Amino acid sequence: MAKEVAFPQSLPDFQRMFPEEEACLSYLYEVRWPDGFVCPKCGTTERPYRMQARLRVLECSQCGEQTSITAGTVMQDSHTPICTWFWGAYLLTTHIPGMSAVQFQRQLGLGRYETAFQMLHKLRAAMVRPERDRIGGRWPVEIDETLVGGRTRGEGRGVHHKTLVVGAVEIRRGKKFRGTPHSLAVPKRGQTYAGRLRLRVIPDRDRKTLEAFVTANVETGTRVTTDGWEGYKNLRKLGYDHEFLPTLGDPAAIEAALPMIHIVFSNLKTWLLGTHHGVSQKHLQAYLNEYVFRFNRRFYPMVSFNSVLGIGTIVEGPTHEGLYSGEWEHPNPEEL
Repeated sequence: MAKEVAFPQSLPDFQRMFPEEEACLSYLYEVRWPDGFVCPKCGTTERPYRMQARLRVLECSQCGEQTSITAGTVMQDSHTPICTWFWGAYLLTTHIPGMSAVQFQRQLGLGRYETAFQMLHKLRAAMVRPERDRIGGRWPVEIDETLVGGRTRGEGRGVHHKTLVVGAVEIRRGKKFRGTPHSLAVPKRGQTYAGRLRLRVIPDRDRKTLEAFVTANVETGTRVTTDGWEGYKNLRKLGYDHEFLPTLGDPAAIEAALPMIHIVFSNLKTWLLGTHHGVSQKHLQAYLNEYVFRFNRRFYPMVSFNSVLGIGTIVEGPTHEGLYSGEWEHPNPEEL
């Protein structure tokens, strides 16, 4: 069983745990190999040698193969000091409203905006856990779509440049909870609240598109509530306890029938405008990933720091060229 890695629960904790580069790399080593190091060449599990002259490099005690602690992570090939990466991960995950690239650059004292922008996107890539669980099961789920961003530009009625997003959220009921020093206020016993969330940019509202999202993100057998759009009509045949509400074309009725997902959509749009002042369509999925990450960990924000570093050791972020060309797409679990 992998040992649990401690994480900072306050700013003084962070300063005590990560005073210099060696402490950061040692922590990253524990997060990356919680069950113990395994040589990628010979498979030995003996503890490797640490090279004092090159702190990031590990050398296998059996075959001599050298491995970088940051190889294959979001920090690979980065010229930014590892301590700055740790500060960035801590600031991004514990600052509840999130951070714009300008604020991130200022807080970390980075010389170039582009460096801050790319670091943030690399960290966002570490906010999607491969093979994460599907939501629902014992909890009912609301599903709907919304349009995000891209204001109408006077090109005629019905013409817009918005992006279509589909979302699914659990409807949970609070139970007796034992809080911890690093948890925020949690739902009271019997209180209805939003559980886990999933958001996805989609090209259209066709049945095939919507069914692919549902089957990839919601457990079979879950009680699923949607509006009357025909794209959802086959969900019962796919194994879901589907409640099909005849509210199509009536925004007020839809919002009343699906209150939780519409609260999520409203808060999402407020966050995108308030924190990031709007985002481009090609990067929207990255921001949806961040919003979902924050939302699902909102009662335990301090745990998020450890989560980002852990996921960041098994995924790679975008390259500079891929990020600015738009060719690199932010990860979606169903595609990993």
